[in-house]
Amino acid sequence: MFQSTMVDLMLKTFTIIALFSTLCHRRSSIRFRVSGKNATVIRVARASSTHRSSSFFGDIYVIDDPLTIKPDINSKMVGKAQGMYAYSSHTEISLLMVLNFAFTEGKYNGSTLSVLARNEAFSTMREMPIVGGTGVFRFARGYAQARTRSMSQVEAIVDLMFLYSIIADDHFNFSDIFVAYIYGFTLLDK
Repeated sequence: MFQSTMVDLMLKTFTIIALFSTLCHRRSSIRFRVSGKNATVIRVARASSTHRSSSFFGDIYVIDDPLTIKPDINSKMVGKAQGMYAYSSHTEISLLMVLNFAFTEGKYNGSTLSVLARNEAFSTMREMPIVGGTGVFRFARGYAQARTRSMSQVEAIVDLMFLYSIIADDHFNFSDIFVAYIYGFTLLDK
């Protein structure tokens, strides 16, 4: 009985969230500069066996990359991609990425989107889940699509498209959900 009630409560709660969510998208480009005096990617750890690995297994990097409107080097910077990635496969070039996209312009200033994902770096199109956010992206869920535009020994340019849903703050007070859990009813029952 308890399990059935909890499942029903969760389904109703997720229905409420879906009703008051807004589907959004943004496009940006990220520039990974891996060498030179202005490098934005730095290796911080290397396993002793990495030099024998064709997939760089065991290398860990931190990043602080510019996020721009367009891939052009002179394009307006709208934020930064900050985080880390680790080469996480013995057999292929695959990364575990932990990234925050911190926006610095307009109504998005101070807001972030967070990604925790596997990234098959040489695939044409990669999807990475958006697991949360802050500011105007609070409670964001969705995914980022990444496509490598160009790659050299010095830098890589990746086009990003973020598709996410957020709770529209002006339509919904999230504290109502917590009240629903405490008292054992959902807003749909009112």
